[in-house]
Amino acid sequence: MRVEVDRGRCVGAGMCVLTEPAVFDQDDDGTVLLLDPAPPAAGHAAVRDAALVCPAGAITVQDGPR
Repeated sequence: MRVEVDRGRCVGAGMCVLTEPAVFDQDDDGTVLLLDPAPPAAGHAAVRDAALVCPAGAITVQDGPR
């Protein structure tokens, strides 16, 4: 799995951080920070959920090799 975020699109809702704090965080302005662009398999379901609940669609998930 490969994860990308579009920080310019982020609206700072924080749903990603609440869903998978091992992969996502927020800066002082509330904009998403990607902590792990290739998370371990144990976190894949939560990362997919975070992408689904992002109100701005700022998270992209690509399945495949790390």
